[in-house]
Amino acid sequence: MTERTDEKKTRLLAALEQGQAQLHLDARRPGVMVPEQFRTEAHLVLNVSYRFDPPDLTVNDWGVRQTLSFNRKRFAVGLPWSSIYAVASLVTNELFMFRDDLPEEFAEALSEPITEADLKVPSAVTAPAAAQPVTEPARPRAVLREVVLEPRPESEDGASEPPSEPTPPKRGHLRVVK
Repeated sequence: MTERTDEKKTRLLAALEQGQAQLHLDARRPGVMVPEQFRTEAHLVLNVSYRFDPPDLTVNDWGVRQTLSFNRKRFAVGLPWSSIYAVASLVTNELFMFRDDLPEEFAEALSEPITEADLKVPSAVTAPAAAQPVTEPARPRAVLREVVLEPRPESEDGASEPPSEPTPPKRGHLRVVK
């Protein structure tokens, strides 16, 4: 295992100890196993965690393997270390970039050396709402209101009676949004 691969593994394991981690990778590299629609992506971001279901995350000398959900379909991804060029912790908001493994398109864009400020997760990643100024306060998406329950009629012995006929459940007001 090379020194760079060892550092990637160490950074990922440290991020996973805190919680969820994000892997930035070039899905076009040899050995990468992702769903067909993502195999041509130069910048693919995948979230990994020990807490995902099923709990099958494996981090070893080869790379990272885990069953992830893509559009509600499970897929066992395989990511060799050579394909991963950045590791981010979603808990501590730290981003570790490995310049030698960047895709050529991105490496050309980086003309000056990476500084300490570049190693932090950009604010657009951590807080997308803060990336654009807000001119007026946001309206609440839901309104809470108090629900007053009517008391149940009491029987002669003092215990409250259940309703005589159960009412069928009403259709829910929530819906699934994709």
